[in-house]
Amino acid sequence: MRALRVLLFIVVIVAVLLVVGDRVAVNLAEDKAAEKIRSSQGLAGTPDVTIKGFPFLTQVIGRNLTEVDADLDGIEASADGRTLRVEKLTAQFHDVELGSDYTSVKSAASATGNARISYADLTKAAGGGVRISYAGEKNGRSQVKISPNIPVLASLEVTGSLSVEGDTVRLRADSVPMMCKAVPGCEDKVRTQTDHEWKLDQLPGNLKLERVVTMREGISIAASGKNVRMPG
Repeated sequence: MRALRVLLFIVVIVAVLLVVGDRVAVNLAEDKAAEKIRSSQGLAGTPDVTIKGFPFLTQVIGRNLTEVDADLDGIEASADGRTLRVEKLTAQFHDVELGSDYTSVKSAASATGNARISYADLTKAAGGGVRISYAGEKNGRSQVKISPNIPVLASLEVTGSLSVEGDTVRLRADSVPMMCKAVPGCEDKVRTQTDHEWKLDQLPGNLKLERVVTMREGISIAASGKNVRMPG
């Protein structure tokens, strides 16, 4: 009986050591992956990376990770010399294939992501004193209020619609007020302030933008992809 208790004690100790070793290994792998993503994407800060699934070492031996999650800050989109700051980008990579050296990643069978952008950052990116704010949704379109900075048209406010295609976010004024159409060149001047495109070329892998939704605190952009090239 005493021998059985000793054997059980040894088994428990070995199991604990294996678990501790597995957790140490996954933590080191997460730190290394975060640094590789930071350097490959040109980010100012290091992202948070979480490797899901247990045990980790068994996944490494099989060169396949169940899921890798990443939270990235410091991503920017550019257009016309201005930048649009992405408040936060979260991405989940599923069925991740490791390289033959076990330390590099090749691809993920699928991935999903979500980017958050504030109206303050949209306003800053528009430039020229233009103000962008929440307007809800209409007929299935995510909309914002756009206030151009044109002195002769004080208090002018138009409704704009947001859309996505590929890796680009587009903002277009739905229409220009009739009083502006009566003034030559007015509509073109308004649209230079209301119509914008921002290219999100720092998206991890080959994620493609799917849809954009306006919320009171900002806009939310969903992305996804298949056979995704992993960053780093």
